[in-house]
Amino acid sequence: MGLLSVFFVCLFFSSAFAVDRGNFKTCDQSAFCKYVIYTVNHYIIIDMLHLCGVQLGLHVKSPVHLLLELYRLQGNMTRVKINELKPLKPRFEVPDVTVKHILSVLSKDDNGVVLSLGAESQRLIVSARPFRLDIMEGPEVLLSLNSRGLLAFEHLRLRKDTNKEEDGLWEETFKSHTDTKPNGPTSISLDFSLPGVEHVYGIPEHADDLKLKTTDGGDPYRLYNLDVFQYELYNPMALYGSIPVMLAHNTQRTMGIFWLNAAETWVDISSNTAGKKPQTDVRWISESGIIDVFIMLGPKPSDVFSQYASLTGTQSFPPLASLGYHQCRWNYNDQEDVKSVDQGFDQHDIPYDFIWLDIEHADGKRYFTWDPHKFSQPKEMLQGLMDKKRKMVAIVDPHIKVDSGYKIHNEITSKDFYVKNKDGGNYEGWCWPGNSGYPDFTNPEMRAWWASMFAYDQYEGSMENLFTWNDMNEPSVFNGPEVTMHKDALHGKWEHRDIHNMYGLYVQMATAEGQIQRSGGAERPFVLTRAFFAGSQRFGAVWTGDNAAEWDHLKISIPMCLSLGLVGVSFCGADVGGFFKNPSTELLVRWYQTGAYQPFFRAHAHLDTTRREPWLFGPENTALIREAVRQRYALLPYWYQLFFQAYRTGMPVMRPLWVDYPKDTATFTIDDEFLIGSDLLVHPVTEEGSRGVTAYLPGAGEVWYDVHTFQKHNGAQNLYIPVTLSSIPVFQRGGSIIPRKDRVRRSSACMENDPYTLYVALSPKKFAEGKLYIDDGHSFNYDTKKEFIHRSLTFANNKIISCITMKITSMSEMIWHANLLIHFQTGKETPVDFEFDSSMSVLTLRKPGMNAGDDWTLLLQ
Repeated sequence: MGLLSVFFVCLFFSSAFAVDRGNFKTCDQSAFCKYVIYTVNHYIIIDMLHLCGVQLGLHVKSPVHLLLELYRLQGNMTRVKINELKPLKPRFEVPDVTVKHILSVLSKDDNGVVLSLGAESQRLIVSARPFRLDIMEGPEVLLSLNSRGLLAFEHLRLRKDTNKEEDGLWEETFKSHTDTKPNGPTSISLDFSLPGVEHVYGIPEHADDLKLKTTDGGDPYRLYNLDVFQYELYNPMALYGSIPVMLAHNTQRTMGIFWLNAAETWVDISSNTAGKKPQTDVRWISESGIIDVFIMLGPKPSDVFSQYASLTGTQSFPPLASLGYHQCRWNYNDQEDVKSVDQGFDQHDIPYDFIWLDIEHADGKRYFTWDPHKFSQPKEMLQGLMDKKRKMVAIVDPHIKVDSGYKIHNEITSKDFYVKNKDGGNYEGWCWPGNSGYPDFTNPEMRAWWASMFAYDQYEGSMENLFTWNDMNEPSVFNGPEVTMHKDALHGKWEHRDIHNMYGLYVQMATAEGQIQRSGGAERPFVLTRAFFAGSQRFGAVWTGDNAAEWDHLKISIPMCLSLGLVGVSFCGADVGGFFKNPSTELLVRWYQTGAYQPFFRAHAHLDTTRREPWLFGPENTALIREAVRQRYALLPYWYQLFFQAYRTGMPVMRPLWVDYPKDTATFTIDDEFLIGSDLLVHPVTEEGSRGVTAYLPGAGEVWYDVHTFQKHNGAQNLYIPVTLSSIPVFQRGGSIIPRKDRVRRSSACMENDPYTLYVALSPKKFAEGKLYIDDGHSFNYDTKKEFIHRSLTFANNKIISCITMKITSMSEMIWHANLLIHFQTGKETPVDFEFDSSMSVLTLRKPGMNAGDDWTLLLQ
């Protein structure tokens, strides 16, 4: 770094813009869900209990024995596994993490076992008659398993063992599609009880409130990755991704449940708040696999985030440019169109970093190719963007056109890398190119080959500033059951029903690895995915899919991204303006203002919508959009530091208020405002025609400063804020220091040598602290060579101090010409220019000229 100073479209999309709920199953239409929910003969009682090291064997009143394995994991976690002791064939287990097995027995008798969980007051009680697990802390029950006796485990059997044929046991028909079940019914179920808890969160993806609702009398929440055409809001139907993680929170503790299963899963929630002590009961039901659950005991929210991160990994550390603004639509027509849009941003002084190409850029929707007529010179186009320090994303979907003249198809066929149908032939379905094959991304050899296709000599026309978008990776099969793959398709020895929710994760994994390999391991990837699973955070970003240009879709983007952040996926956003339909100018402006304060900031639109580049709605609206985008770019140093923290610790970047104020019950259901890190609170305007919003400012004894007016407000209050169309209500927490770059240019890379400004917001005790993180913004050198700066910034006793936080190398030559804005807000002895605005109590110090790699102190006298 240098100086710092900062043919199928009409067929599938011509109907009314609304999801056809009849295309997707309810619980009653899903045989295993209906069978397990309404059957009570899976009650299990232990006859004998065998303790062998860390394993407990259960002899159950059924034709088979089950094996219970209990593990105490480092970091205050407990793992519970239940499997058949001697199954007819192996049951699928999701590829796992390495864990340390530690348990000690405190007592044992015929009625059960008491096990230590490490902490002196924590223990696990295994009761034998009936089977139940209780996790205790002192006299309090934190969580119980099978307290309602709903454990179910349909063992593998031969078809002749079934005395009667029942609907859905050996094959299942939905509409015109039939899936065979060669192993018969294999569902599993277990219930969990949470005494003292009435607020649970997580299990994305659903277009619903942040706080999960009870599902009594209706369908449970469904986890099954599906291509849902303009999804409905406020219901539990499945969407594009599935992360089987639930968080439970009250004023005393935060806990998490990670149900490690990649099959179709339903989550039934009951809540009892009538008594003195509330309780939430949760039942998990999966079609196949084993019971494998991690119980994360917190007790703080940050503990649960680190516990989950230790199992599945943290959010990948993205390139700085990917935190800027992204411009996309289906589709930019040709190279001239791309050039014109790029120039439009310059002409209207709106910064952006990435322009995107959808499926029409490829030759007949053959991915890894370019349309020879519309994009005949891709390197010329990419070089033009590179000259302006900008980048491009092109879509690469995981359905491959069946075409003997297509290199990618021929190589996958020759290597036998396609998913198979139940009869052993290549599985084929209908998607954008027409008849398509589906690579088996569960196969490591297939993933390695796919990664190799991103090499510059394989992906012709690609350059180092071309990145990737994986769409349709649920996988989407237009003529398949529920618009996805048949469950009896085969991935090696495993049925698709076993691995369905992991398919999109593997696609993104292979694509990210391809980007890393093409640079010789030097450069960070950027990959956007629509489908995801637990662990997808390690490979890039996620967006909320095919939303609509409606106010309610703008509102729902907030709880949808908050839910994802709680379960590890910080890099989330929604299509700005709405994918379907045409937004009003007011809605478009408000969406830009909201999107500018969400982690992934991309505008996108459907092929049939009118063009909506930011300057097409009149100069006044252009100015409002420009200002929102510029606010995003000014805060890039803060966003970057937060993503570094998320990468290191698992803390969500965009988070609900209760994460930082866990004892404040007023925050527990708020999902129309949010925190960015701990120090910025955002309450977007999401109501049409709004003239004011009411924001809750948390923290008794704290203060919050309006970032636009510097006006100070006390915490622990509901504050009414009058708004106009230009308003974006944002507040900085008193006691914080936020680095910004107020000199905004055409892209993030163009701001590399510009000055930082520190916004120092004093607490009532006249104290403030913050962090500054700097690296080259794109490579892995921060990890491989420890080339970065991470400094602690403190204001106390009229001194501003910068000191080293973590080891740095090779970057101390960087010069920092900065402003210090002290309001809500070097050992040099030379005077510093300053201004003081008494009306706002803002002191501005100009260009102290300090070295970002050195310790320094500024004394205010």
